[in-house]
Amino acid sequence: MLKVGIVGCGKVADEHASQIQRIKGCEIVGVCDREPLMARQLYERFAVKRYFSDLMEFLGQAKPDVVHITTPPQSHFDIAKRCLELGCHVYVEKPFTLYGEEAERLIALANERRLKITAGHDDQFRPAARRMRALVESGFLGTGPVHMDSYYCYELGQSDYAGALLGDKGHWVHRLPGKLLQNIISHGIARIAEFLVTDSPHIIADGFTSPRLRDMGETEIIDELRVIISEEERTTAYFTFSTQMRPSLHEFRIYGAKNGLILDQDQETLIKLRGDRFKSYVEKFLPPAILAAQYLGNLKTNMRNFIRSDFHMKAGMKYLVESFYRSIVENTSLPIPYREILLTARIMDAIFGQLDAQRLARRPILRVGRAANPVEATSVASRFRASASRSRAL
Repeated sequence: MLKVGIVGCGKVADEHASQIQRIKGCEIVGVCDREPLMARQLYERFAVKRYFSDLMEFLGQAKPDVVHITTPPQSHFDIAKRCLELGCHVYVEKPFTLYGEEAERLIALANERRLKITAGHDDQFRPAARRMRALVESGFLGTGPVHMDSYYCYELGQSDYAGALLGDKGHWVHRLPGKLLQNIISHGIARIAEFLVTDSPHIIADGFTSPRLRDMGETEIIDELRVIISEEERTTAYFTFSTQMRPSLHEFRIYGAKNGLILDQDQETLIKLRGDRFKSYVEKFLPPAILAAQYLGNLKTNMRNFIRSDFHMKAGMKYLVESFYRSIVENTSLPIPYREILLTARIMDAIFGQLDAQRLARRPILRVGRAANPVEATSVASRFRASASRSRAL
């Protein structure tokens, strides 16, 4: 029986506890939060064995094999480091760490201690996303991706979290180096990172505060972001984050030399795009019929999963957690390779470095003609990390 613990007992911890209890061969032996009332409410609602308000007592007395870290991101590195040092495997909610350097150190420590660690990029393991990955691996695109479009939007007016964030300047999100973006965009960036080949792609980022937020008096939070990611003479990608565009998309498009694919996370659909065109007027009639048939097929697949009780909002989390546990018990490959976790962190470092430099200069610093200079982007990111490191005390 795999013994599991959770550190951080807020709303996200509920999702983790729910999915853990769906998995056979494991049990939640303890939960921990520095606020005792938070730890106790999770303990009572999920019939957990024990609850704690001190991390070291939790690790020493509950003795979990695996720890899920669901605290605010500022504490991820320190808590994960302590868990690894005491012999626990670790599942860290997104974002994995605040900085790429921290991600590197945690992964190095896990390897040194012969333990395993993963990031909570569960959107990559939803049913339609798994079907997409299988098609890419089978060669459906051709030789590999040529271009990708990743959309990850957020509706600020639709959640208690957003209300608390906008109404409280002391909210922990305001203390993140990348603020709102850092807490959300890793899902969309990780989709791109999975299919990149090089470890140091060129990054061009531009972000701004939407007119809606400015009208509300918000000047610090960037809620509109556009990013170009490119590998020299290889794959390119666009990433879009927006709180204003409608429909609010959670979509990933990937194109190869042969065919393409569209993954819609909201509708849980996967559409195959035929690379070759039909001749004459057939192109105007047959493709719509093919698309209609594919949407009907997605509907049937979703209904089958629903009947099997395997169609729920956090199906991706259940699959990722179960795969992570299996990699521990059976000593098999991790569901998310370390390279992808590190690349996601490095891309985010570069994005926030450029945005910070833009903010300090009060103008966009990377325009057409200058953006292709990776040395400039790297120096910007370095200055950002140096200045931000002075303010990341928890």
